[in-house]
Amino acid sequence: MASKVVEANKVYELTVEEDLQQSRYYNDDLAPTKIKERTWNKFNIAALWVGMAVCVPTYTLGGVLTAYFGLSVSEALLAILLANLILLIPLTLNAYPGTKFGVPFPVLLRSSFGMVGSNIPCLIRGVVACGWFGIQTMFGGLAIHLLLSNLLPSWEALGSVGEVIGFFIFWLFNVAIVIKGAESIKWLETLSAPLLMLVGLGLMFWASDKISIAEVLAIPANRPETANGFAYFFAGLTAMVGFWATLSLNIPDFSRYAKSQKDQILGQVIGLPLTMFFFSALGVVLTAASTELVGETISDPISLIGKIDDGFWVTVAMVLIIIATLSTNTAANIVSPTNDFQNIAPQYINNTRGVLMTGIIGILLMSWELAKKMHWLDSDLSVESLYSNWLIGYSSLLGPIAGIMIVDYFVVKQQHLDLIALYSEHLQYPAYNKAGLIAFLIPVVMTFVALLFDFMTWFYQYGWFTGAFTGAGIYYFMTKKSHR
Repeated sequence: MASKVVEANKVYELTVEEDLQQSRYYNDDLAPTKIKERTWNKFNIAALWVGMAVCVPTYTLGGVLTAYFGLSVSEALLAILLANLILLIPLTLNAYPGTKFGVPFPVLLRSSFGMVGSNIPCLIRGVVACGWFGIQTMFGGLAIHLLLSNLLPSWEALGSVGEVIGFFIFWLFNVAIVIKGAESIKWLETLSAPLLMLVGLGLMFWASDKISIAEVLAIPANRPETANGFAYFFAGLTAMVGFWATLSLNIPDFSRYAKSQKDQILGQVIGLPLTMFFFSALGVVLTAASTELVGETISDPISLIGKIDDGFWVTVAMVLIIIATLSTNTAANIVSPTNDFQNIAPQYINNTRGVLMTGIIGILLMSWELAKKMHWLDSDLSVESLYSNWLIGYSSLLGPIAGIMIVDYFVVKQQHLDLIALYSEHLQYPAYNKAGLIAFLIPVVMTFVALLFDFMTWFYQYGWFTGAFTGAGIYYFMTKKSHR
């Protein structure tokens, strides 16, 4: 029997038969979701974003922009808000095909990059996610270590070795949740989101009488007085777009479970911009208040809470940080690489194997930090500087992919995908789509030229924007020419 596609209420469902089950491009975990599996409403989608946005890196973004990008506190918060409003455009647009056809990110890429060529952007996205997985697991491991140190004096004596053990305990939590599937992630995010927002509001209220928020917002920019403020601001804005540039690509991994386009759009509008702005502002306020609280300026919430001399509140706070980091890590940093690795060889790599590959690569990418904590290695490289320097760099690589995806689906394919062909060895999609690969390669080469030869430096500094528009334009003209 042959596979067939059924339409119902403007969404499509694929009934898979033996012709696709035998294809090297198909497995059950990458298959389009059934209509009955599309159970996420707007509140589930909003909770997903709250769960992902409330994390340690978001808390430190204000400090990153003031210290590394020379912005004032008010400029930094404005940059964060604007960046997330801008990101709603590629997020909602790239979520469309996921909701309509039920396909994950790697399968959608087969349309614009080819059946085999899709692995190139997939692996770029996947490896970045593995790096973030390692970073977040490091934060989660530290929280577990401080929690157990507060409860067990013998654990505190382990010092940084306890942080390494905490890393692997937290690693196991993450892997177990994602192996159980999308429903376990949905319930983790839905249950944790309101709790995390209440805690954030409580912390902001608690800190409000310990420092003048007006004085914090008036802190001047850390840049030369004669410098071009717009250039600094736009560089910071680009970096903040880069923070979620990854999710603007693989949002179909989640929107494929949405009930409707309305649910995925409203959920993202409700959940993303204000949560990012609020929690970044909370980080700025608590960092400023830390001097009065503990006698020194501390930008890491885990370390700040660890210095509070109240065992009960330290325990409660660490449990909440563990939940927050877990809700971020499972959704933002494991789902995508798991699907991306499956795309390499769907017949041999399923969801469980993809999760384990993600976890192992995450450990390897953090091996230098783990070795430092075990006192096996001496290095000045910090986790904070690592992800701060990534923000512009990797957004330069991901911008072209976002632009190509949007043009391919909305302009070239006119919002229609051949579901059967996306999984078939013998139908219309080529192994490599030259237009997609060239449209990706040119802006990437231009970025490296700008970076290495100090030529057209603006192309690198504003990497996500320049890459997205350049990639989209090249792809449009190449596909238009090929159809003449």
